[in-house]
Amino acid sequence: MRLVRDLVRVQVPATSANLGPGFDTFGLALALHDTVEVRATAGTTRVEVTGEGAGEVPDGEDHLVVRAVRAGLEEAGAPQAGLELRCHNAIPHGRGLGSSAAAVVAGLIAARGLISDPDALSDDVVLRLAAEWEGHPDNAAAALLGGATLAWTTGRPGTDEAAGVGAVRLDLAPGLTPTVLVPGARLLTSAARAVLPPRVAHADAVFNAARTALLVVALGGRHDLLMTATQDRLHQPFRGEVMAPTLDLVARLRADDHPAAVSGAGPSVLVLGEVPDDAARRAEVSGWQCLPLAVDDAGAFASDADGSVVG
Repeated sequence: MRLVRDLVRVQVPATSANLGPGFDTFGLALALHDTVEVRATAGTTRVEVTGEGAGEVPDGEDHLVVRAVRAGLEEAGAPQAGLELRCHNAIPHGRGLGSSAAAVVAGLIAARGLISDPDALSDDVVLRLAAEWEGHPDNAAAALLGGATLAWTTGRPGTDEAAGVGAVRLDLAPGLTPTVLVPGARLLTSAARAVLPPRVAHADAVFNAARTALLVVALGGRHDLLMTATQDRLHQPFRGEVMAPTLDLVARLRADDHPAAVSGAGPSVLVLGEVPDDAARRAEVSGWQCLPLAVDDAGAFASDADGSVVG
């Protein structure tokens, strides 16, 4: 395997995971993007960041995109090189909008664009690597494939069953206009997951199984079912301990018949629909940024110096 390009540019979308009941499985790509320019050089690695994370994230080998590029090149059996990165980040960090998954997927897609045989980093391989990195495939699947996605894992710890991961795009009917409400405060995903119970009641599992199945139907065009389909008993009720304002906003929006849910691990809120101006103004007065966003159908992709899509 060899490097056939010394420059690629990657665009990768923000994502919202879970969509209510689909814990660690459902994802939705949103039209809010990070862009990364990766140049292979003979020199030392340097990273320039503008936008989100500027002045906060590492500017060398420890940068997450750099680490992901290196993991992709290693997986493909390609030579390593010095890397110069220019990252413009629009995805908020620590808000439940998939910023870390976007960085990992961006690095892997950049590696695919640099090498002579892109099939060595097929979508299946990229998803596997990203899921191993993230610990779950929901955000990575949506960032990679675009649209609405359903991801799953195979294998069971302590058995001989091989571990793996898969994902498919879901049929998404026209007319869905997501809105994200983003708070000023950040929250670590680890903190949001730490409050979840190790076991759930059988009745709650049945409740969520029905809602996740219904969510596929609702996303496919039965938008009248979105309120019911976004109900959850597995994770959101417990997360009020670390994000009370988020759960309060979700409750207020749902009381007004808006299908709202915690976005990923929070603390942002996803509404699968438009938020009226008066409700948006009330949220903004309380410190929330209201972002109407289209669904990103393309997913992550790389282009060369001439702007042609590669990989």
